[in-house]
Order: sequence, then C-alpha cells, then structure tokens
Amino acid sequence: MSQELESIAADQSALVLFSGGQDSTACLAWALTHFERVETIGFDYGQRHDIEMTTRLNVLNKIRDVFPAASRLGEDHVVDLKGFGAVAESSLTRVQEIKMSARGLPNSFVPGRNLVFFVYAAAVADRRGIDHLVGGMCETDFSGYPDCRKDTLEAMENVLNLGIERPYRIDTPLMYLTKAQTWAMTHDLGGDVLVDLVLEETHTCYLGERGERHAWGYGCGTCPACELRATGFEQWRSGEHV
Repeated sequence: MSQELESIAADQSALVLFSGGQDSTACLAWALTHFERVETIGFDYGQRHDIEMTTRLNVLNKIRDVFPAASRLGEDHVVDLKGFGAVAESSLTRVQEIKMSARGLPNSFVPGRNLVFFVYAAAVADRRGIDHLVGGMCETDFSGYPDCRKDTLEAMENVLNLGIERPYRIDTPLMYLTKAQTWAMTHDLGGDVLVDLVLEETHTCYLGERGERHAWGYGCGTCPACELRATGFEQWRSGEHV
C-alpha cells in the first residue's frame, strides 16, 4: 500500500467483509465511493466449497482493473477460522441437505458467524487504523439469520466500541434493500461494467456450482441463494424494484 493511503484518517477508512459474493462486491463498490481508503478482509471458516476463497481474489483483481475509484483500494487480509467452522457446523461447512431446522432457521445458518467475523475484523481494523467496518447483511431478502438483523449489529457495534475502545461504525448499506434493489445499486455505482463483473466473477451459490452461466450469473439455480439472486435480477431488469 502507498504511503498516501496509509496516511488517510481512520474515520475516512473502511474495512469491508469481503467474500467475493454479490452482496459483498456491492458493498465494496459502495465503500470505494464513500471512503478515501478501503481494505478488505476474508474468512476461511472451512466452507464446503473453497471456490469462495478463489473467487474473491478474482473479483478483487477485476475491481482494481475496472472500477473508477480502485486507487482507494488497499490491502486484502485473510483470516483462518477453520476451527470455528468445525464447531459451528451447518450445511455450509459440511455435506448435508439444505433444509429448515427445528428452530425455524435453515441449516445453512452458521451460529454466530457474523459476530465472529466482526470481532476479527475489528482487531485487524484496530491494527490498520480503520474505524468503519462494512458488511453485506440484510433484513429484507434473507433467510432469517438472527446475526443479519439491524438490532444485532447495533449491539455488536456497541460491544466493539466498549471492548476495544475505538469509535467503530458498522455500515450495512444493503440492510433494507431487496435483491433487486441491490442489483440497481450495483448499476448505479459502476454501470454495466460492474454489473457484468458481478455476473461473471462473483459466487453466491451454497452448493459451489459454477458450471452453467445463467442470465443472473453462475450457480445451481435451486439453492436459496441462487433463487434470491435470480429473482432479484429478473425484477431489476423488468423495473419491478422501483
């Protein structure tokens, strides 16, 4: 990273929780338009499909090539959380059918995953001199995960501020957007070039499928993540999101 980026104030700097999926890519583009310095952090928590860890690097490289504010993009950090993934087993970390649990939550829910992510992100941000943590959590088009809710993340922000004594701000630009509105925001931020990047490079499918290229991108087409992505894309293209 250049010394010029290193010298930017903490309150003008953001660390984006970046998986290489559609939502985190939209959040990265959002952060690059709102902050003078942006870094990214990824988490290897023993995902069933390591395609996510490869995809995120491809997306970062493309962003550096095509996004207008890419000069603000600094270091990428990767944290090994395989131990956590082994404890918090779900259909995302072991081979099992995706279905609803007795609690009324899909078994794709990894208990406490986002909370753990933010603790590690805050530790990295403290070392890097960054006050803003950006995540793609959403209450509108989501599967009911309790650690995606606004009140959960507001409480987490307070815990981090108290526990680390730093004025952290958790930013969630997608919190109240539908998936169609996320597609629209992506287009607003980067035009057709950014939309094409999301379609071609990002990965969201729970099953790790990248064989067939659909109109909305790659994926199995049947898991909850693919269904949300496909439906949102069609609604955006038809103007139903307005």
